[in-house]
Amino acid sequence: MENYIIALLCFAAFIAGFIDAIVGGGGLIQTPAGLILLPNLPVSTVIGTLKIPAFSGTSFAAFQYLKKVTMNWRLLFMMMIIAIPSAFAGSALLTYMSNDFMKPLLLFILSLLAIYTYAKKNFGQHIEKNLTKRQQLINAALISFIVGMYDGFIGPGTGSFFVVAFIALMGFDFLQASANAKMVNLATNFGSIVLFMIKGKIIWVIALPMAACNALGGWLGAKLAINKGNGFIRIFFLIVVVGTLIRFAYDVFWNK
Repeated sequence: MENYIIALLCFAAFIAGFIDAIVGGGGLIQTPAGLILLPNLPVSTVIGTLKIPAFSGTSFAAFQYLKKVTMNWRLLFMMMIIAIPSAFAGSALLTYMSNDFMKPLLLFILSLLAIYTYAKKNFGQHIEKNLTKRQQLINAALISFIVGMYDGFIGPGTGSFFVVAFIALMGFDFLQASANAKMVNLATNFGSIVLFMIKGKIIWVIALPMAACNALGGWLGAKLAINKGNGFIRIFFLIVVVGTLIRFAYDVFWNK
């Protein structure tokens, strides 16, 4: 493996960790970089290898959030327990199937998301949902299962999807949503890593240096998000969603 390729992957990992810590979506940088710079490897091997830096960066970011944000640990633990096997199943599916059919659907969903976030100025501010405990548990379980399965299967944008789901369905603000997203995303990454390790899909000589760079980016991004608050995260979120839209639009319409 040429040193310059590892260096480029490490740079992508740092930027991905920084962005992912704030609003999620770091995989939109890290995953394309891996697929472009490692074209001769199976997609499942590239994705499996990238799960290690993703886990590392998410861990450091989650630690920063936990020091500042009050968490509902009982609910969070339940979501993480569901997310692990969901991501494991999604990653197992990836080793057998193509994921191209998902991109048009994701493009449509993200388009609606960008329009809604821009038009609704209070999106991401705390909204009291008045959910019963049963409704809260059902919503949390659905979020963990669906987004966890997606993360294991394809991955990019997972953090952003978690943030949106926690805001829209749980009534969290951006800071709370980002903190919870980090913890549940940590569980989905773990579930995927277990599967990819069993399948022998991780190239450690690439994964470990990328993990260090992603962790540094995650630490810096989380500190910035905590210091700047909801308004900053909302703007950054819109930027990442638009970037996601452009990426998926390219895949759907031009990169066939």
